[in-house]
Amino acid sequence: MSNYLVVGLGRFGRSVAKTLYKNGKTVLALDRDEELVQQAIEYQIVDEAIILDVTDEKSLKKIVNDNFDTAIVCIGSDMQSSILVTLLLKEIGVEKIICKAANRIQGKVLEKVGATQVVYPEETMAEKIAMKVLHPDITEHFKFSEEYGMFEFEVPKQFIGKNLVELNLRKKYDMNVVGIRNSVEESIMNPNPSTIIEKGSILFAVSRIDKMDLFYKLFENKK
Repeated sequence: MSNYLVVGLGRFGRSVAKTLYKNGKTVLALDRDEELVQQAIEYQIVDEAIILDVTDEKSLKKIVNDNFDTAIVCIGSDMQSSILVTLLLKEIGVEKIICKAANRIQGKVLEKVGATQVVYPEETMAEKIAMKVLHPDITEHFKFSEEYGMFEFEVPKQFIGKNLVELNLRKKYDMNVVGIRNSVEESIMNPNPSTIIEKGSILFAVSRIDKMDLFYKLFENKK
């Protein structure tokens, strides 16, 4: 079983730790704030939480050793500490280090010192809010890269009664439908091309982001 180290128990760190723990993963959380650590233990957010100054090299190495496959550094607001912890984890030999960053400059520095992946929570949330304002029918949007994303949206009325072959979404919009949830909450993953689209259905699709923008421009005026 993989072991996960979560460094920092702020709002983002708690959410990451709790999600991993709820999905059956072994998680150790570290934070210098005694109150945050006590809350994590009291509310059973993680298996174990320890009060620790994570910038203290000796203490961190003693705790981490070679027991963790993945570390998530969630202290993006303190750039100096984030960079130092990432460097130390790299030296210890943690294979995968995922770091939260407040901005792109910090992200580039973190990559230079050993981060294998950098995430930008505030930027991602801002994009989701903007996408929701622009396209109210989108119920969820997850960006894989600068070009591609996964979209969850209610089908336009023009789709009702047609199947995926007739709609030909892959050719028209570079859109691959990977799932359908109909009005009775029945989900179909990897739907058959002959599946008929029902009124009120939700589509799960992977597409180029610019193609999705075109898709909504074409259909938003036809409601």
